[in-house]
Amino acid sequence: MAMSQPLITERGFVNARSHQVTPVGGTSEQEIRAAHAKLGATFRSGRTKSYEWRREQLLGLRRLCLENSDDICAALYEDLGRPKMEAFLGDVTSVVGEIDHMLSHLKSWMAPEKVHTGLLQLPARSVVLREPKGVVLQLSPWNFPFNLSLAGICAAMAAGNCVLLKPSEISPMSERLLKDLLPRYLDPDAISVVTGGVAESTLLLELRWDHILYTGNGAVARIVQRAAAQHLTPCTLELGGKSPSVVLPGANIPQAARRMLAWKCFNAGQICTSPDYALVHK
Repeated sequence: MAMSQPLITERGFVNARSHQVTPVGGTSEQEIRAAHAKLGATFRSGRTKSYEWRREQLLGLRRLCLENSDDICAALYEDLGRPKMEAFLGDVTSVVGEIDHMLSHLKSWMAPEKVHTGLLQLPARSVVLREPKGVVLQLSPWNFPFNLSLAGICAAMAAGNCVLLKPSEISPMSERLLKDLLPRYLDPDAISVVTGGVAESTLLLELRWDHILYTGNGAVARIVQRAAAQHLTPCTLELGGKSPSVVLPGANIPQAARRMLAWKCFNAGQICTSPDYALVHK
């Protein structure tokens, strides 16, 4: 669910409802470096690798979503003007569904996978063991501030990683709620939240990470990828673009129009599957 180019200021956010710039306090450089070091130490301790730890974190994140759904929806209304039902579907139940899927498959994902053993290695046996990467940096956008923050965190935790989340300062109420809730439901030594704007993001990208998750526009993605290349850090980039709808011969035109309009209107069109134009048979 990538976002279009937002209106960003150096030390502030744009209130989506009033269009006024309001200053935001960011995490200090000392705190950022301390959080980075703490996450690295936690991962090296090995505690995040166990099935029990991963399951406990996923269940904690599930409780966060369900026990605070009203506060999450209220924050999304203040930030984006989203109605409660749309906020609940887009940022709460979608994350709970992801978590339930991971909980159902976590043991099988962690189990050694038997693979063929070459003739020269016999009588040995070969398996694939999936190991966590380490400390993950997640830079999440403003258009789905809970969905695209929490879904990335639960995926990283399910894989046994530590995570540092940098929510978008463009959604300030959501940013503050994430900062408040995550340490109460998740292991604070393994999951940290950094707030702020361009300066804080720039400092984060100067540090060494084991993986970077970024959702947003292509211009910022180039900055992220360039910084990651300094350390050969792998990235997962989900970027915005133009989304066509293709209407083929024989299509039910009223039904196709309703479906396109439904996604075009969801979250005021701020979603990666929002159609920008239609290709229709002559």
